[in-house]
Amino acid sequence: MSQADDDPRVESDRRSGLSGPAVGRLSLYYRELHRLMAAEVHSTNSRELAAMVNVSPAVVRRDLSSLGTIGRRGVGYNVARLADRIGEVLGSGVQWKAVLIGVGSLGNALLRYRGFGRLGFSLAAAFDTDPKKIGQKVGGTSIRSLEDLEIILGECQPELAILAVPSEQAAGVATRTIAGGIQGILNFAPTTLRVPSGIAVVNVDLASELQQLAFRIQNS
Repeated sequence: MSQADDDPRVESDRRSGLSGPAVGRLSLYYRELHRLMAAEVHSTNSRELAAMVNVSPAVVRRDLSSLGTIGRRGVGYNVARLADRIGEVLGSGVQWKAVLIGVGSLGNALLRYRGFGRLGFSLAAAFDTDPKKIGQKVGGTSIRSLEDLEIILGECQPELAILAVPSEQAAGVATRTIAGGIQGILNFAPTTLRVPSGIAVVNVDLASELQQLAFRIQNS
């Protein structure tokens, strides 16, 4: 067993050679590039991208050059081509199927989020233990009983699971999803998951992030 509590923003991705922080920044560039495309903006440069994500232009140039993407001096980057290249690296060109477990306030909001499809993610099903929620649809996704988790995973064969369950339930639910073939988990439960090697986990602890934000404000 390996502990999957390393922050992906710090650890390097061994397969891509990109650092965790670089991967995080690429995701932000990707988001902003799609906003530019929606606004019918066709070109941008490192200075503009840097301002959008609050980093230096030198960092942007280093990140993008590591992908083999070189802008033209005086012209910058073609927005669509750069978005395609970053999407390839991040795996957004692949259609990923995910399930959501836990349809409380956070889970409900996630089901209504419309950005998943644009980034190549589709929600195949959601699960909860509340009989009043089972059978309903939220954001177009059907809510199923958690008792049927293994059956639905076998039918849908998703690669990813999003956990929005209480901390005391997270480990057991994670074990069940992994046994059902899940390869990666986005964990919103305020606990660190321990999973077998080869399973990717990203822990999102909102309270911890707020603590870090408060610390930065006090020490800025």
